[in-house]
Amino acid sequence: MDFELRSAPEKLEREQRERMQRAKAKADRERRAKAEAARRRDALEASNRERRLDAARAQEEADQKMEEVMQLGKGISFSHMFEALRYDGPGDKIKLPPSSFKDLSDQGALDKGPMYFRLSKVRDRVPGTSPDQDAEEATCCGVLEFTAREGSAQLPSHVWNNLFQSDIPDVPLIEVRYASLPKGTYAKLKPEGVGFSDLPNHRAVLETALRNHATLSENDVVMVNYGQLQYKLKVLELKPASSVSVLETDIEVDIERPDSVFDNEENQHVLVPLETGKVESGAVEEGKFRYYKFSVEEGVAEKVASGCVNIEVKIESDTSGSDTDIYVSRHPLVFPTQHRHEWSSHEMGSKVLILKPKDATLVSGLYSLGVYGFKGTAKFQLSVAVKDVIDSQRIDEQGSVSSAVNGDSVVCKNCKRHISSRTSVLHEAYCVRHNVICMHDGCGVVLRKEAAADHVHCSKCGQAFQQREMEKHMKVFHEPLNCPCGVVLEKEEMVKHQSSTCPFRLIVCRFCGDTVQAGGQPLDVRDRLRNMCEHESICGSRTAPCDSCGRSVMLKEMDIHAIAVHQKS
Repeated sequence: MDFELRSAPEKLEREQRERMQRAKAKADRERRAKAEAARRRDALEASNRERRLDAARAQEEADQKMEEVMQLGKGISFSHMFEALRYDGPGDKIKLPPSSFKDLSDQGALDKGPMYFRLSKVRDRVPGTSPDQDAEEATCCGVLEFTAREGSAQLPSHVWNNLFQSDIPDVPLIEVRYASLPKGTYAKLKPEGVGFSDLPNHRAVLETALRNHATLSENDVVMVNYGQLQYKLKVLELKPASSVSVLETDIEVDIERPDSVFDNEENQHVLVPLETGKVESGAVEEGKFRYYKFSVEEGVAEKVASGCVNIEVKIESDTSGSDTDIYVSRHPLVFPTQHRHEWSSHEMGSKVLILKPKDATLVSGLYSLGVYGFKGTAKFQLSVAVKDVIDSQRIDEQGSVSSAVNGDSVVCKNCKRHISSRTSVLHEAYCVRHNVICMHDGCGVVLRKEAAADHVHCSKCGQAFQQREMEKHMKVFHEPLNCPCGVVLEKEEMVKHQSSTCPFRLIVCRFCGDTVQAGGQPLDVRDRLRNMCEHESICGSRTAPCDSCGRSVMLKEMDIHAIAVHQKS
């Protein structure tokens, strides 16, 4: 009984303590729940506040972008995203879908003259970066037509290469904005390699290349084609803006010298200056060219035309396991090749080439000389000199006098030479024992018997050579060559083809004055009778006002118009 009385207070205390703990735990739970609810409420309010700020920033950016688009397009709002597709074409004019034409025409863009667009790549930007960081990966262009597939824009090679200079994504996306560009007044360009300034009238070549362009932008790379050669020029500076229009405007152009020098000219189309009378040393690898240039002054040209002097090209090379060929041409053919040249020499070892112009009035000017490595790596010494022809004429005269036929001479039955009758018996005995006549049709050369085996004739052209020269002759003159136009000919026929009938040959147009590809035969029979090529037929179809009456007359009909209408005046 006493034990139960003593445990009752302890039990009561224990129950009170448990009730107090439960109440305290409940109060803690309620306090934590209130704190969690307050934290969630604050987080929700912060999220809503951030969402409202993002919406405000997005609206501000959209308004700013719209303002930029309106300002860039001078009141015309056109900014769309397209998938970029590439197509082969010259210049910088892109193709847009038909819906773009409707959008632009509704805003009156067609009434504002030529349309220009600013293109930029679309990429995922890191938050906090500025869109201006992608300004270097943007360019401007014109429009060619509105025939592209909906949702896409077709870019020519020039625009594609300037826009996607580094990496090309799987699905390239671009943003196209209408832009209003000022007319350009000044441009500074810089070739990326040496050789462009060697082209004759290279500024006219650049002008011809820019005729296919509507715009220029700083940091763009312009491709200039000259025959089968391509040159890259980077746009360094433009005025009055970083992107300008080049349509119907006169631009002052400065061309800076490239950074490259003649350290690696054997792998490039570079003309090394060659002074007349001085020896130039060099080396050329098999299958490659080393190009040089030299000039002929008017005074020397008059002497060459009169026959007093000759232009002599001499090359001395090491014949131990190597050989070279020489090809020479007169500008505008800048880089002569195996089948595009005016003069050539294919002798083995050292050789001398005499330049005899076909037209005596076309002697002065610039000449290009190409040393071709026919076999092995050849070291050579090259020189161009003006040699007097009087000494050689004296030698010929002395030889003709000494070989005059005497009255008492007889003809040797073996070598067919005129021999004095007093020594004819001894001569014939010696001649029959040591000499032999080549029996090839049209040859008749008298040879020593030990050298007769080395004297051979080509089975195709009949020319005589030494046995060791026959392999080179067959490879150079009778190996089929492929012309870029698709014709397969031997060397002699290929030289004539590429100088007269090949559509890819370079000519100086009589109407525009540019060095361009000739093209095929003109469709107009009258143009063929005037000896015009396809380019001249098309270029001469442009009209110009007559100086006398002001009428618009085609350039190719201007001379006929002057005779038929203004003959009396």
